[in-house]
Amino acid sequence: MPKVNFDILLELLQSKTPPLIGVDISSSSVKLVELSLAPTGYVVERYAIESLPKDAVSDGNINNLDALAATLQRAWKHLGTKIKNVSVALPAAAVITKKILLPAGMSDEDLEYQVESEANQYIPFALEEVNLDFQVLGPAPGNAEEVEVLLAASRKANVEDRVAAAQAAGLNVIVVDVEPYAAETAFTQIRAQLPDSAEDKCVALIDIGATVMNVNVLRNGQSIYTRDQQIGGEQLTQQIQSMFGLSAEQAESAKRSGSLPDNYESDVLSPFRDSLVMEIARALQFFFTSSQYNEIDYIVLAGGSAVLPGLDDAVATRTQVSTMVANPFALMTLSSRIKNRQLQADAPALIIACGLAMRRFDPS
Repeated sequence: MPKVNFDILLELLQSKTPPLIGVDISSSSVKLVELSLAPTGYVVERYAIESLPKDAVSDGNINNLDALAATLQRAWKHLGTKIKNVSVALPAAAVITKKILLPAGMSDEDLEYQVESEANQYIPFALEEVNLDFQVLGPAPGNAEEVEVLLAASRKANVEDRVAAAQAAGLNVIVVDVEPYAAETAFTQIRAQLPDSAEDKCVALIDIGATVMNVNVLRNGQSIYTRDQQIGGEQLTQQIQSMFGLSAEQAESAKRSGSLPDNYESDVLSPFRDSLVMEIARALQFFFTSSQYNEIDYIVLAGGSAVLPGLDDAVATRTQVSTMVANPFALMTLSSRIKNRQLQADAPALIIACGLAMRRFDPS
C-alpha cells in the first residue's frame, strides 16, 4: 500500500509486516495472540489474557497509561515469546472511515494528493491533528475508469497513547488496525466452518464485550451493517457484586470459575441472559429496517460473554437462526503449549487479537 506523507506516525492500514503479535486492548483486559504458518495452515503458537485495573481503559480511551503498560508487560512475559513487534487496533468510534472514488491509473504521488484533498471534506479536524492512511480496494463497481479507495483517519492522541503504552512495556507497534476490520480478518476462519462458507448468506457476528455489544452483519466476507449497543459482561459482574456482596475482582473471578451460590442461575444469570437475547433480537430488527435484507442466515457469538451458559441456545430459540459460538482457531493447528479445552473457552474473546495476529501474513 502506498504511504501517505501527512506526517503520520504509523500506517493505520499497513499490510506488509515482520513477525508480530496481535494485541487487543479492551476495557477489561489485554489479549495477546501469536500465530505462525505451516504448510497445513495457521498454527496457534501462544496466547495470553491479562485483566486490566478498573477504568484503566474506558470507551476506547486510555485513562491510565502506566497501568496499561504494566498489564501489557505482564501479558507479554506470560506469553513467553521473543517477538516484540505488535499489531494493535483502535475502536471503530475512534476512527473515521470513508470509501471514495478516484480516477484509475493515477501515480502514487497524485493519488496521495487527491486523498489529502478528499480528506478535508470528511475529517472535522485539521490534518496535522490526525493520523491518516488509505488503501486502494480495487476497481469501482460498474466503472473501470475509477478505483474505490478506503480512507481512514484518527486523532493522533488515539494512536499515540497505544504506541506509548506498548513502548513502555518494551514492545514495538508495527500496525495500527481498526477493531471491526481485525474481527473481519479473523472471521475468514469462522466463515470456513459454515456450510458452503456461507456464500451469499448474511452472517451476524455479535461481539459482546465488557460494556458494548458490536453487531456486524457480513455477506461474502464484507460488512454490510454495523451497530453498537450499550450492554456487556460488566453489567452481569455488577449484578453479581450487588446480589452476593462481592468486590468487582471477586465477582469477576467467581463468574469465570463458576463458584457462585446455587441461586446465581435463577436470580442473576437467567435474567441477564434474557436481557442480552432481547438486545440481540432488537439489533437484528434494526438491521432489517435499515437494509434491503429481511433475513439473517447465521449468528456467530464472540466476545467474553459469548460463553455464558445457554446463551447460544437461547439466541437460536428467540431468533430462529442457527447460532454458534465463535472459535477462529477451530481449523488451526495448536502448538504443544496450548491447552485445547482452555482455548475453546477463551477463543470467543480472542477474535480481535486473532485478526491482528493474522496481519503478519497479509500478502498485499
